[in-house]
Amino acid sequence: DDSGQIGRRYRRQDEIGTPYALTIDEQTLEYDTVTIRDRDSLEQVRIPIAGAREVVLDRLAQEWKTPKPE
Repeated sequence: DDSGQIGRRYRRQDEIGTPYALTIDEQTLEYDTVTIRDRDSLEQVRIPIAGAREVVLDRLAQEWKTPKPE
């Protein structure tokens, strides 16, 4: 996101129910990695591009856990 509005993009995807977001940034080119963000836990992990597909598929295959109310 060249404009620096990544938070806005995350919120938009959260609203429509996208479970995971992959972020491509400057470090992607330098280190061949992407960031995967979990919508429910807000956990963000940087992973190798080559393994991104498998990580997303593994996470999608996990049993659904209802988020705990705050």
